[in-house]
Amino acid sequence: MGLKFDFNNMFDFNAQEHGVSRQDIDEILPEAQKADAHLKKIIADPVERVKLSLEWVKLPEQKKEDIVKIKNFARQISRKYENVLFLGIGGSYLGLKAAQDALRAPYYNEFKSLRKKLPRIYLEGNNLDPDTLTALLKNLNPKKTFVVVISKSGETTETKAAFILVEVWLRKGAGAKYGRQVLAITDPESGSLRKKVELEQKKDILSFQSLPLLKGVGGRFSEFNMGLLHLAIAGVDIAEVLAGAKEMFERCSSEDILKNPAYMYALLHTILYRKKAKSLAILMPFSQTLKSTADWYVQLLAESLGKNNQGRTPISASGTNDLHSIQQNNVEGENNKVVTFIRVEKFKTELKIPAKHDFLSGKSFSELMRLAQEACAWALVSRSRPNCTIIMPEVNAYNWGALLFFFELATAFEGELLKVNAFDQPGVEGYKNYMYYKLGKPGIPQAVAEEIKNKPLIKNPEYIL
Repeated sequence: MGLKFDFNNMFDFNAQEHGVSRQDIDEILPEAQKADAHLKKIIADPVERVKLSLEWVKLPEQKKEDIVKIKNFARQISRKYENVLFLGIGGSYLGLKAAQDALRAPYYNEFKSLRKKLPRIYLEGNNLDPDTLTALLKNLNPKKTFVVVISKSGETTETKAAFILVEVWLRKGAGAKYGRQVLAITDPESGSLRKKVELEQKKDILSFQSLPLLKGVGGRFSEFNMGLLHLAIAGVDIAEVLAGAKEMFERCSSEDILKNPAYMYALLHTILYRKKAKSLAILMPFSQTLKSTADWYVQLLAESLGKNNQGRTPISASGTNDLHSIQQNNVEGENNKVVTFIRVEKFKTELKIPAKHDFLSGKSFSELMRLAQEACAWALVSRSRPNCTIIMPEVNAYNWGALLFFFELATAFEGELLKVNAFDQPGVEGYKNYMYYKLGKPGIPQAVAEEIKNKPLIKNPEYIL
């Protein structure tokens, strides 16, 4: 049995006047059917799929020979190096972090017995804090470290800056052939990183190996493309991850929208956003290993749908630790949010509390975790606050692949309902352009430069205390 989506608590029979009514469903259904038809039309056309950045729906069906190539790269790296350093930002960081936390043992890097002869894996290049990268490079041995840099263009400031420093560190510590310890995941045809790969391979064919970022696959939708090498190095069964994603896609290809779990997730949230002013989307997995997956979803929803002065605001939380913080606001704060719980039915291990004549005696941690999630749902319903639950049989490669694909499909469909392009990110370009302008990067469009020049930040000393 795969993932299940329980949306009982989204309806008015549980959430009262703050819930969805049958009439609400009937009213939006014609619009939803048009959205479904439009998505299916794009998906069926290979050219339009790539052009409109929907090629990610085909990632679960990748060629076996491409997967074998990735596995071979991973095997070579794992046999030779003690550490692998991945550099990337956005989905190229969040997707990897989500996978590592969910599908590898907690404290994977700290204990040799948990790695089972696999290398330690570190993720950087996602921020400009000098302290984190400094600490890492001071404590890693460059001769025993392989570097994977992930960037479509090679120009994103955070990853580019980190890679420049890491390349200097490698050259100094590993010698003239340091490039044999670098692999780039980048655009197959263009961009500064692709040019770097081609230049270095002319000098040494074994230097700067590469894998392609596929056309029509945006960064936040690319875990099943750029993330596969990371999964293979970490010892995760890629085939199982893709099989879970494929199964979810097949389930969500139903002609009946009301039987489509991803579409119903988007549909119900859209109704509550439009008609009940539920603008906050809180994702709270009741598994510590899925907290980074919730962080990944924050980027997916925010960057995909936060456009044209609309779009729900995502918030990542986790049970049970956040029950002593954000849950107070969930239950008694402004009723402007919907909480999505992720409930895990079976954990990898079990702890049982010894019998000591206490109400916790004989109870297992997993039993308490499930009860806590149920209690949270009840507490919300008792205050007429809509919520829903994704039920995950266990956290494994298959179910995790299905979970990510569920959210990707739901986000794409919600974009159709909101009539926004879920696959671009114009708002992200603002900070990039400002930084490029201030740094004097060549090639900035004149209109962009003029806008920045004519709209300076106003800093009144009176308002700085």
